[in-house]
Amino acid sequence: MKDNKDLTQRKGAVKAAHIPPTVMDALNRGSIPSVNLTEWLAVDHRQLLMHVFADKPLYLKPLQDNMASLHQKSVRSTIMAIGEFLLQESKNSSDQQLLPFLSAHVSDSVRCWACYMIGTDPELSILQKLHAIQPFAADAHFGVREIAWMAVRNEVSLHLNESITLLSKWVSHPDENIRRFAVEVTRPCGVWCKHIDQLKTTPAIALPILEPLKADTAVYVQNSVGNWLNDAGKSQPQWVKQLCEQWAVAANSATTKIIKRASRNI
Repeated sequence: MKDNKDLTQRKGAVKAAHIPPTVMDALNRGSIPSVNLTEWLAVDHRQLLMHVFADKPLYLKPLQDNMASLHQKSVRSTIMAIGEFLLQESKNSSDQQLLPFLSAHVSDSVRCWACYMIGTDPELSILQKLHAIQPFAADAHFGVREIAWMAVRNEVSLHLNESITLLSKWVSHPDENIRRFAVEVTRPCGVWCKHIDQLKTTPAIALPILEPLKADTAVYVQNSVGNWLNDAGKSQPQWVKQLCEQWAVAANSATTKIIKRASRNI
């Protein structure tokens, strides 16, 4: 096998069938992160589990017994199921070191498991979940950042007003990934997730998050805000139109880009 340092310089295959065996093996062993969506989706989480927990017998036997339940699930469903399982096993054994271990792992897929350990923990309040998930919202890997908001979205939806109040403080954070998280986790429709009906009918309640970002300098954030408003426009087009007209009065180039993206389907 090539040295892992050499493997990290790759651009990533366009199709899963074109991923070199050495790269696929390293991904499934958890010794390298994925570099694009193709690789991220191709990871065999069952193999990865066996390698990550090879020297942790406390988890290995229960994992082996539960492997069948992971068969033919979607990637996101698999990650969530693993996170829930690991959360329960860590609580059963009072293991407080598992989450830090997974959180610092070189494999982005393993860090995704950690996100769902946080997101599915019934003992954590929404304040505690958002605090715990913030490092993953700022993760260097795109896959971890996406799973981070997916992992807590249900809880955000259940405690929407409190969540918006908490997240309204995130939009002034210097890290664009954290600002973008505050938008993505509250999108009325979103991608690969349940809709938030309250935001589809009353999108104005999210203005404490959206307003401060209407001229954000980061394209990553601009696209997210535009997509948020595009979501809202599917059910409340007049509200989106009026908001864009208000923003256009003193728009700079960033605001103009957001308005264009927000209005593309109205």
